[in-house]
Amino acid sequence: MQKKSGKKAGVEKAPAVKIKINGTWHEFEQGRDIEPETTLSFLLREKLGYTGLKVSCDEGACGACTVLMDGKAVLSCMKLAVQAHGHEIVTIEGLPAGDPVIRAFADQCEPGYGTALQCGFCTPGFVMATKGLLNENPRPTDAEIKEGLSGNICRCGCYSGIARAVRHVCEDKAPEGGKP
Repeated sequence: MQKKSGKKAGVEKAPAVKIKINGTWHEFEQGRDIEPETTLSFLLREKLGYTGLKVSCDEGACGACTVLMDGKAVLSCMKLAVQAHGHEIVTIEGLPAGDPVIRAFADQCEPGYGTALQCGFCTPGFVMATKGLLNENPRPTDAEIKEGLSGNICRCGCYSGIARAVRHVCEDKAPEGGKP
């Protein structure tokens, strides 16, 4: 007598997807928790409740959904959840209280540059893109800041304030008496 395995002959169960999100490992079963076509942004925002992540264009054109994957900025609407298997993801919620980038964005309000945030919708994406940029290049030039954040859109037009906030983060990281 043959044992019944509970599986159809020739059909194998898809492997579980394991992702470290904001310091905690999560396991997702394909077909139950996620589908092969589930985007990382949908998983993070709609399934797990990380609503700091914004989905605006859902086609990789605005940067609002930027998260860090293994320290690099990625557009979560352009990544499938299964592509994050084995990787570490950090959302805006995963940044520590008092993070220097968040603080610089919140504090920016200089005459001639303006604020780094107005309505705030784009801010999490810009913060995460900045974190990714500074992870790769802790002392970017103004041109490198502009290039590094060029995939993010601010409909309020706070670009000069955002660039200035990033510059301030770089200055805060400079050694005593040194320049960024």
